[in-house]
Amino acid sequence: MPNYSRLTRLLAGTAMVSLMLSGCAGSGGGAQLPQASFVALQEGPGEEYVIGPLDDLTIFVWRNPELGASVQVRPDGRITTPLITDMPAVGKTPSMLAEDIKLQLSQYIQEPIVSVIVNKFSGTFSQQVRIVGATGKPASIPYRANMTLLDAMIAVGGLSEYAAGNKARLVRFDKQTGKQKEYSVRIGDLLRKGDTRANVMLTPGDVIIIPESTF
Repeated sequence: MPNYSRLTRLLAGTAMVSLMLSGCAGSGGGAQLPQASFVALQEGPGEEYVIGPLDDLTIFVWRNPELGASVQVRPDGRITTPLITDMPAVGKTPSMLAEDIKLQLSQYIQEPIVSVIVNKFSGTFSQQVRIVGATGKPASIPYRANMTLLDAMIAVGGLSEYAAGNKARLVRFDKQTGKQKEYSVRIGDLLRKGDTRANVMLTPGDVIIIPESTF
């Protein structure tokens, strides 16, 4: 009888440990993000835009229109304008690029005033949101201020017919730790049921992975 009692306690203890371990394993890769509103309560600026390859730029030089230009950033990250050849543009904000152009033009004209406008943008990889897997059209889309999961899914045409939307994952780089973190997202509930709790805010560089259903 004592042996039976000890065996019962041992089995019970083993079951409890298994439950604890399974709970920890489930929470490690499935952390939840706070929900976002369908409509932002207050719009605000995002992170300052960084110029990327293939962005279309308009450069104005006050009182010297012949020195301005409408250019596309080349795949090598550089631009060419009147009097300036092969200036690096990728990785700079518009104001930073304007200052660099001003410095170069100062060799030819006195105190130039330069402004740079981004007309069509692709953004650097670190500023894009990528959606892959079982979606209407997997794509990289430029991040914009206050972008939500709903915005991104509309941009790629929603889920495919066989998508397991509630098993999707969002991978995000944590600047503080220097590591990637993975979160669970319920895209199925968001798109098919209109569940507002499943809508979350996105950040530049997020990757959304949508698996297919196994049946």
